[in-house]
Amino acid sequence: MNAGPGPQPDQPTERVPEKTTEPSPSLPAGMVGRRIAGYELERESGRGGMAVVYRAKDLRLGRTVAVKLLAPELARNEVFRQRFIHESQVAAAIDHPNIIPVFEAGEADGILYIAMRYVPGRDLRTLLNRDGPLPADQTVRMAAQVASALDAAHEHELVHRDVKPGNILVAAGTDSEHPEHLYLADFGLTKKSLSLSGLTTVGQIVGTLDYAAPEQISGRPVDGRCDLYSLGCVVFEMLAGAPPFRREDDVALLWAHLNEPPPPVTPLRPDLPPAVDAVLAGALAKTPEERYDTCLGFVAELRAATTGAPAEPGRWQSAGPATEVVPGLAAARPGGMPPEPAAPPSPPAWAWPVFAPGRPGPGS
Repeated sequence: MNAGPGPQPDQPTERVPEKTTEPSPSLPAGMVGRRIAGYELERESGRGGMAVVYRAKDLRLGRTVAVKLLAPELARNEVFRQRFIHESQVAAAIDHPNIIPVFEAGEADGILYIAMRYVPGRDLRTLLNRDGPLPADQTVRMAAQVASALDAAHEHELVHRDVKPGNILVAAGTDSEHPEHLYLADFGLTKKSLSLSGLTTVGQIVGTLDYAAPEQISGRPVDGRCDLYSLGCVVFEMLAGAPPFRREDDVALLWAHLNEPPPPVTPLRPDLPPAVDAVLAGALAKTPEERYDTCLGFVAELRAATTGAPAEPGRWQSAGPATEVVPGLAAARPGGMPPEPAAPPSPPAWAWPVFAPGRPGPGS
């Protein structure tokens, strides 16, 4: 049973697929039953803009694994290929319970691949499609696991850049106090690889627009606070049933991320204290400097806001600084209160060149 009311009449009640501008290279086809790099591909588990994931059998160790195969043309780009190997090695070096372990990455038969732990279960997108808004305590419990994974990655100077419900896997937990175990996926293929390898066009955004940080959209440098913004969008959706910004077209959606203040969640969830709105506004601040310093710091404030208890920094603090960042919102303002947002300017009447090849823009 849902914890709170669903979206109001002016909000979409049905789930809309996550808007994405990922490129559309030709993905490997007809691979089920084939063997690659010592893995026998048993069935397709998922498909995205750049890769296909298979459940596979490790022929050397006899275990079930997940194998991600990238589009063949990506292996022909030397810059991308080198960054892919490097980022896969960094991801494999992160030992964290909420990051899917990477066993191996390499190239075989002209195709780049990653072998990783196979996680039975479903992703958060499927869970939200089925259940809608989640209870506040469940949202905080799940968000803490994702936040912990992100902070651990940021300590290794790895920024995910595509945090969204489809990249968060939900598996069975260990007991009634831990009913679910979350894994953050796609760390072996961060979106920086595409931009640095020239596989994206000027002005094109790689990622999922519903959760894209303003600095991603405008092409500014990003750090771990980019992932924090995306996590804030995901948490908003977990509580409200939809991301904070829903627009008819991509241009309006990008404009909202850049200029419009995040809407409060409490009109959709009157069971939540008003303090939750302030915490979410801090995570969704337009500039990184106004956000929380770490993802776990954000979740600590969210937990305090939902329960009325004071935040427990020691309990939620990560092992070290997420990135080299300036003091953020929580440290700069008592109680984590965000600044009063300025009134946004009117949206432009022109379109931005942000649409990927193969994806039509508005009016096309």
